Amino acid sequence: MCESPSSIGDTLDLHMFRPQDTKELVSDFLDDCVDRGVGRVRIVHGKGMGTQREIVHSALRKRDDVEDFGLADGSGGSWGATWVVLKSGRGDAS
Repeated sequence: MCESPSSIGDTLDLHMFRPQDTKELVSDFLDDCVDRGVGRVRIVHGKGMGTQREIVHSALRKRDDVEDFGLADGSGGSWGATWVVLKSGRGDAS
């Protein structure tokens, strides 16, 4: 069982978690964000070899409540982070 990311706010930093927990963490985090009405979030997966990024992007593609996502700009973590817009949220960064 993964630690709940609900206290993290609008950013989920995966650096401290094991890759095998990524899919569940992302799902729990996004469920929590939808419940709280958060529309735009950031998931920090690190730059590395891209394994975490691919797991995150794969999980995002499978969710009906994800409107859009992409790699962050230079100030948001560049290719080490992904921004996500949720359909049911406000769409603004909180």
